[in-house]
Amino acid sequence: MGQFSMTISAVAGSNLSGNQQSSGIIFINRNGLRWRNAPREYGQPKTLYNRWKRWGDMGVFARMKFLMTAGQTSDHTGAAALLDSLPAAEWMIADRGYDADWFREALKDKRIRPRIPGRKSRSKAVPYDKRRYPRHNRIEIMFGSLKDWRRVATRYDRCAETFLSALAATAIFWL
Repeated sequence: MGQFSMTISAVAGSNLSGNQQSSGIIFINRNGLRWRNAPREYGQPKTLYNRWKRWGDMGVFARMKFLMTAGQTSDHTGAAALLDSLPAAEWMIADRGYDADWFREALKDKRIRPRIPGRKSRSKAVPYDKRRYPRHNRIEIMFGSLKDWRRVATRYDRCAETFLSALAATAIFWL
């Protein structure tokens, strides 16, 4: 959070403090308000929106990796796009939606042990770590807490870049 605050205050440059403006932006994202309905103590709505948009354009939130896919895209197909940017890890926990032989092999090529249960329709059962797999519910808990932020839950933003910025800011507060 400290590095995020330093980045915000380095970009701020109006009569209000960077803290007031960043608080206004957080307030808007948390409550899902329109920018024009921002409380005046946070500054002019246009200033808040322009700052928010500028942060997204500058890549303030780009350190977090997100990929937006179409609603009907399968999990493992969407994961293929993120495969090259995966950090070094010992193992990866995923649910049955990621069960594909090519995905398992790609993880093994990166020296990541997959902890993915096989689909029920598989003819041959795939071994997985039953001791570690119960931790996968933490991902579901994370998505539940992201949806507490109304702007993310209802996807008010028309622009994919501003939506991904809202998602990243929300994830920062979850972490």
